[in-house]
Amino acid sequence: MTTIFAQATAPGKAGVSIIRVSGPAAFHAAEMITGHKPRSRAMSLRSFRRSDGELIDRGLLLSFPGPDSFTGEDSVEFHCHGSAAVIKDLLRELDRIEDLQPADPGEFTRRALQNDKLDLVQVEALGDLIDAETDLQRRQAMSLLSGVLSEKIESWRAILIKALSLLEATIDFSDEDVPAEVWKDAGDLVQSVRLEISNILSNSMSSDRLRQGYSVVILGPPNAGKSTLINALSDRDVAITTPIPGTTRDIVETALNWHGIPIRLMDTAGLRKSDDEIEILGVEKAIAAAEMADLRIYLGEQPDNMVLPSRAQDLIVGAKADLGRSHGLSVSGLTGEGLAELREAVAQRLEVGKLSKQLLLRDRYRNVLSEASENLGAAQEAIENRLNEELVSEEIRAALFVLDMLIGRVTPDDVLDDVFSSFCIGK
Repeated sequence: MTTIFAQATAPGKAGVSIIRVSGPAAFHAAEMITGHKPRSRAMSLRSFRRSDGELIDRGLLLSFPGPDSFTGEDSVEFHCHGSAAVIKDLLRELDRIEDLQPADPGEFTRRALQNDKLDLVQVEALGDLIDAETDLQRRQAMSLLSGVLSEKIESWRAILIKALSLLEATIDFSDEDVPAEVWKDAGDLVQSVRLEISNILSNSMSSDRLRQGYSVVILGPPNAGKSTLINALSDRDVAITTPIPGTTRDIVETALNWHGIPIRLMDTAGLRKSDDEIEILGVEKAIAAAEMADLRIYLGEQPDNMVLPSRAQDLIVGAKADLGRSHGLSVSGLTGEGLAELREAVAQRLEVGKLSKQLLLRDRYRNVLSEASENLGAAQEAIENRLNEELVSEEIRAALFVLDMLIGRVTPDDVLDDVFSSFCIGK
């Protein structure tokens, strides 16, 4: 493998920046830059110099001999001052060293996968952790990165391989009387894995929505205070507010973090019949957004003259509570009255408490686990009916294959390319 290098910290002025090098020539590169052979598993203060001897910077050199490194290869890190000029010079000097080349996005992590330092579930969890913007996103990413799902998959593989070995024995000794307990034992093993997979699927939710954010739409008649409300909930002016009805014509969206989950809060045009062509388009957009929303907040009364079927989880919220016009849950964007109660009501409608207790799985994981469960179901049925042993073994092998795909043992390159395309350079 070639030796790769890249800036691991974000570009821009900073107190400290890190340049990472990984591969067989990593220690040689460190010696070329510092004039000293790096000590194994050591941190040392060194001078970083150009090939002509000119001093670039002084900083820390960290060395990680393989396989005890993030990538599993010999790796070094240059911790230097976060100056654009320093970074540029160091990267240029590394590029001049033979057998070194700039890293592609996600290439360090891809090498960690190839060297069995991480599996594919952990790789994707690492990407989620880097992108996490809320506490719930962080905790869910850390759960998968720590191996919660990976360890289960490994235990399932061990059980299925044991079941497979029992069935293979019946094939190898088909001319002899194989005890009936062999079929029962194999069936019990397959059933135990299938039940665990079913429990995982039934007690999990799709994590895609957690990454994208839940869409919450504010609806209501013109001049109900929708724009004032979204500004108050956002703590900034994201929508224009005037006393003139129909000011909002298009969707105004802002990203928020409520109770640890990402929310995409949308202000919409007032719902009413109109002869104004632009306002009609605005109302149509509001209805379209409402139909796609995870939750709808009706400010004022829910309109009964719009083609918009009600939902059980719709929130009906009284408007302009500061004027004393509403009963029940009511809010005022001007005074802030009722805003805390509204946020809590939204969290309850979106079942935030349930989200924090469930394992959130990517759709890819759910699809693979469902396929494995189907294979095991077919194997279990064949065992119960004492069908051909080879047929049963084939179904178990199919389940093992898709589980191997899930953790990246047999994943095609195009799938890996798609996974790593979202990573930043230097990770």
